Amino acid sequence: MKQVIIAFCGILALAAFTPKQNISGNKDEVKIFEANSGTPLSAYLVGANEAPVMGDPDGEGWAELSLNQGQGTITFMRHVEGGIVPATASHIHRSVAGVPGPVVVALVPSTSGMSTGVAIASKELIKEIRENPENFYVNVHNSVYPAGALRGQLSK
Repeated sequence: MKQVIIAFCGILALAAFTPKQNISGNKDEVKIFEANSGTPLSAYLVGANEAPVMGDPDGEGWAELSLNQGQGTITFMRHVEGGIVPATASHIHRSVAGVPGPVVVALVPSTSGMSTGVAIASKELIKEIRENPENFYVNVHNSVYPAGALRGQLSK
């Protein structure tokens, strides 16, 4: 997992200087990753963080976000593993650790383990997430864990 995270950080650094970049999730889909050059946030995703019921005990993953308040965009890269793919949904929720909360931003779910994209959000919401990331979390759902397979609180 550490090698994946290190490789991802290198890709993210390169993407910051590239206007548009194609990243292949698999041969059937190509996601567009736009460099957002915004505030970076991350989350480590595990099933034990899901609430009120634990998610997948064998899965794990990470999410990297770049919040650009001026553009009203959230660029994301997310990777999950441990048998939870294909994902059926993924979101940013508003809530502190250990408490379920409402969806505030929908993210493209991963059908191959890796997903990337750009979500649109209000400037006010992006400001709130940027200033208090610990009050928000990313989670991933699948058919086995429809309430949530993996979850991680956002952090700077």
